[in-house]
Formats: sequence, structure tokens, C-alpha cells
Amino acid sequence: MAGYSVNEVIIVTTNDIPGQRITAVHGEVFGLTVRSRHIGSNIGASFKALAGGELKGITTLLKETRAEALSRLAAEAQEKGGNAVVAFRFETNDYGDTGGVEVCAYGTAVTIEVG
Repeated sequence: MAGYSVNEVIIVTTNDIPGQRITAVHGEVFGLTVRSRHIGSNIGASFKALAGGELKGITTLLKETRAEALSRLAAEAQEKGGNAVVAFRFETNDYGDTGGVEVCAYGTAVTIEVG
């Protein structure tokens, strides 16, 4: 099955999980985090932007931020009684002058039959 599994919560972008039956819908859930880059990352990114190429510090920041948002999403789904999240999506926003980035993971918490 395609998707993620975080803290024993199955997370998929589809509206159902093939081969599984949804037995309860618990509502929307969110995993939100806002992170800022450190000064060294900002300086390095500025120089790299002039030369071109991947901004590896920012890529790492985004990967870590997405993982944290997913973990929070899974925790909220479990708090509501779910063991899966369907219709999962990410939304990101940049806080320009601060160098911060917001990542919101969201979807619908459900219970699926395990077996």
C-alpha cells in the first residue's frame, strides 16, 4: 500500500485505503509547525542563490519540518481515536523577512479495520 506510516497511523493521500474498510470518521486533523533557518543557513543560502544550485540547508530544514508536521498529524489522529488519515495534504507558507517556514499537514482521521 502506498502512503506513510507514522506512529502506527497509516497516512494516505487517497480518500480510501484499498483493501481496508473505514469503520469510523473522526474529523479533520492537523499537524502544524513553524521553523526558522539559523543565521549560517541564511548566509549560505544567499551566496548559493547567486551561484545557482540546490540550497541544501533549506532542503534539510523542509524535510525535518515536514516530518515534524506528519508526526503531529498522526498524534492528533490518535487523540481523536483514529488509526489512519485519509485525504492527506501538505500546505506550506514562507515568512519572507524572518526566514521562517510554516508546514501544515492535514487530512481526515478515520478508523480502519485491522486484520
